[in-house]
Amino acid sequence: MTSLTLADILAARKRIAGIATLDTPLPPSPCLSAIAGDDVLLKLEIGQATGAFKLRGAANAVLSLPESTKGVTCCSTGNHGRAVAYAARARGFRAVICMSSLVPEAKLAGIRALGAEARIIGKSQDEAQVESRRLAEEEGFHEISPFDDLHVIAGQGTIGPELLEQRPDLETVLIPLSGGGLAGGIAFALKTIKPSIRVVGITMEHGAAMHASLAAGKPVAVTEMASLADSLGGGIGLENRHSFALCRDFLDEVILVSEEEIYRAMQMHYHEDRLVCEGASAVGAAALLSGRLGRHPGPTATLITGRNVDMQVFTDIVSGRAVQLGDTTLKGHIHAA
Repeated sequence: MTSLTLADILAARKRIAGIATLDTPLPPSPCLSAIAGDDVLLKLEIGQATGAFKLRGAANAVLSLPESTKGVTCCSTGNHGRAVAYAARARGFRAVICMSSLVPEAKLAGIRALGAEARIIGKSQDEAQVESRRLAEEEGFHEISPFDDLHVIAGQGTIGPELLEQRPDLETVLIPLSGGGLAGGIAFALKTIKPSIRVVGITMEHGAAMHASLAAGKPVAVTEMASLADSLGGGIGLENRHSFALCRDFLDEVILVSEEEIYRAMQMHYHEDRLVCEGASAVGAAALLSGRLGRHPGPTATLITGRNVDMQVFTDIVSGRAVQLGDTTLKGHIHAA
């Protein structure tokens, strides 16, 4: 069992207050509320300075390092790298962010704009991870895992107490699921404070490493696939120390959603909630719109995790045009109010 404690999460909340935005808004979604028959609230992490929740965990990790740190590195699908770059700049540390060629150009540009080096390695996060580890082992950088680091997990977990302070009556929380740092940290905090709450991890149908690992009972490797929810791609590490156990022990279930369902959820958030959000941010809405959530959820919060989307792809989606995902073409669909 991981050694994470609620005290770690509360300490992280104090530590990151100068860099990350705390108490991000939790407005209702009238459209989703009408569908669910109860309040559905949107936790707007898109308000972070780097455009995504990842700043919480990265800030907590970077702020915990000594002044003598030579530099920081990480493997990232984009948002974690951007957050590490932002936090490293605040501390005056050099940052090298390792990513695969699947990462959208918009996310590369955002990282470079923060003064970090974006190093493209291979066609998968596993290949990029090898370079990040090499920098740590051979050049003395401090490697910050995007999900399997207790400081990162505690930082992401700060969202949990916020949710219950903002809406103590919450019965269900929907969390985008990738490497498990966000879902594991929040689920741990929520279940520690309110054991009766239902916590659901949601991810895409293809290439979902944590879902496959939970089904296998141990961390396993998966083949990465192009997805509208590109932020949810990547493996969890075969030697995973923390996030797998947290997701296994504190998530009530995991729901898979299709690319078509993510497409329509992104449209809905734009046309009905006036939000620009990534595919990963829309998986909670996709589960609700598709009926995959199952039983009546009660007051529900879904995390809008990031806004760092390729704007050309986003424009095509909200305009109802077809979108190319690798070798697959998603047919266009016009949103009906």
